[in-house]
Amino acid sequence: MTDTPDPYKVLQVDSEAEDEVIQAAYRRLAQKYHPDVATGPDPAVRMAAINAAWEVLRDPSRRAAHDLARRVAARASERQPSAGHETGTAAGPTRPSAPRPSSPPRATGKPAGDVPPRRPDTVSSDWTSGRSSQGHGYDPELMGSPDGLGAAGPAPGEPSGSVLNFGRFAGWSIGEIARRDLDYLEWLDRMPIGRPYRDELDVILRRTGRRRSASAEGQERRGLFRRR
Repeated sequence: MTDTPDPYKVLQVDSEAEDEVIQAAYRRLAQKYHPDVATGPDPAVRMAAINAAWEVLRDPSRRAAHDLARRVAARASERQPSAGHETGTAAGPTRPSAPRPSSPPRATGKPAGDVPPRRPDTVSSDWTSGRSSQGHGYDPELMGSPDGLGAAGPAPGEPSGSVLNFGRFAGWSIGEIARRDLDYLEWLDRMPIGRPYRDELDVILRRTGRRRSASAEGQERRGLFRRR
């Protein structure tokens, strides 16, 4: 990350704050530090920082990119050994490092017959958009590392839907990812970074049988016991 102030700290909100909370914090600070009413030193500089922070956090894509950069920077700082770890003296005994999470699954090219069938996600009949409870194996903290960002390579072509600007499928459209890796789309559907794409993801997960309504599943079960 750069030396630019963290927009969350500038607006005095938590990184998990909802959009409405961030907007309210911006309005409160803008009223307090506007150059026309503020009396402290350099109110114009403070107001410029507040506006810059708001421009980042108000846009879902820019906020998602900033959150990703924060996670990558935090992970990199955790990996740097401290003086105590290097010498094993003044700072005390070396603390064991946390186990490294498993890497995201990669496409193997195996035929579909080698993959065991899976039970689709079931949701209520009046469900519109939300998160899947299926999918596994993707670590969001690895999305910005060399192993994650753009690791899938260039998009195969024939784009369909929104194009992602993060993760191993950066530069791919959601339709292209659906043809390659549905597990990734299920992971994206559960993550906050996937909020802007949930309607598109819902359509794909329903169409591919990864998500079904509770009423549809109930009708299928009743059909199994129907008299012949």
